[in-house]
Formats: sequence, structure tokens, C-alpha cells
Amino acid sequence: MIRALILLAFWGVSILIVGPPLLLYALISGDINPLYNISNRLAITGVRLVGVKVEVRGMEKLEAGRNYIFMANHTSNLDPPVLLPTIPGRCSVLVKKELFRVPILGTGMKMAALVPVDRSDREAAIESVNAAIAVLRQGLHMLIFPEGTRSRDGRLLPFKKGPFHLAIDAGVFIVPVTMLGTYELWPKTRFALRPGAVTVVFYGPIDPRSYPDRDSLMKAVAETIASALPAERR
Repeated sequence: MIRALILLAFWGVSILIVGPPLLLYALISGDINPLYNISNRLAITGVRLVGVKVEVRGMEKLEAGRNYIFMANHTSNLDPPVLLPTIPGRCSVLVKKELFRVPILGTGMKMAALVPVDRSDREAAIESVNAAIAVLRQGLHMLIFPEGTRSRDGRLLPFKKGPFHLAIDAGVFIVPVTMLGTYELWPKTRFALRPGAVTVVFYGPIDPRSYPDRDSLMKAVAETIASALPAERR
């Protein structure tokens, strides 16, 4: 529990200290990159501060200069702060709309072109897909957890359809990603955070146009992400 409190306190204090001046700089200059880059550094620094070591595999499979939709399994609050800093270039994320109400953080997310999602409203969800397509057309990456929520037992949950409509409509390659170890260190059912090792596995990009329909694309991505998971969690 102490490690989780230290991590949250580090992130909270960091936002209060560096957030306002970086936001002011972004507003004046129109350059969001310092805010994005420093936020990622603070995210991974906090993770390392509490004893989490990160290993990354498969980065050589990504093509420089191309933007992707990264899709990963989701079992822990550690997943975003571990995964985002490993992705080269700026990356947008589908984020719960409630987080945009948090002072400083919400403003920063809007400026960084993160996309709010309202799962309770179908029309709003469609608007989110359209907003995500616009972001991808700017050349940014997109990070999506297609399960829609954290798994409580570490097993891969059924995927939501929206992310795959997005990939097909935008014509952007999907990069499946498997997060290993985050569930063991900080599962959804426990507040206490343990130190340990986390592995991020990137797979070769998948072209949505290579599949006859959405369901076959979903199956291919799910099977790829599951391939590195322990047998009991597939």
C-alpha cells in the first residue's frame, strides 16, 4: 500500500509543479511536445521509483515515420504509464470523459489531443470514433485497450467493437501489444503495489484491409495478444 501511495503522491505533486508552467508554455507557443514528453518521463519515473523494472521487446517491428493504433490487454493501472513512454512519437489515447474534468490534467489532455469516451452514450461513442480518426489523420499514434476496462482476474476479456471500426475506417495498421507482469504487481482488486518486472511485447503491424470483416480482424488481434499470456489467462 505504501508504494501505491508514493506513486500516486509523486504523480500528483509532479502535475501541480510542472503542469501549470508547461501548459502556459504550450498555450503561448502552440507546442505541446514538451508537455507530452515530460509527462511521459514523469509517468515512467514514478513507476521505476516504486521498484517496477520494464523490459521492452519487438520495437524493431515498427516502421519509422508511420503511425499506428496500438492495442493492448489491460489488467492494471500500471499499463498506461508503462506502455505510453515506450511508444515512439506522440500518442493519443481514448480516455474516460470524467478525467477531463480534473484541473490541469484535463486541460493538458485536451491540448495533447486525447479523445474523451462516454461508454454510456452510443451517439457520444460514435463521436469519439470520429474524433479519433481525425487525430490519426494528423499523424499521431493511438493507444487503445480494446477490452474497455481492466480485467479483474488477468484473463483477456471480450473486445469492444468500436476500436476495430476505427482501424477499418481510418485504414491505420494495428500493432498488438501484450502487457506481462502488471497484473501480478498491481491488479484491479488490490490497492497495494508490489515491486517487480514488467515486459511489454510489441508484435508486427496488422493491416485491417487484409481481413474480410471486423470479426476476423478482432479475432486475429485477440489471438496475437493472447499468444504471450500464460495459458490460464488466454
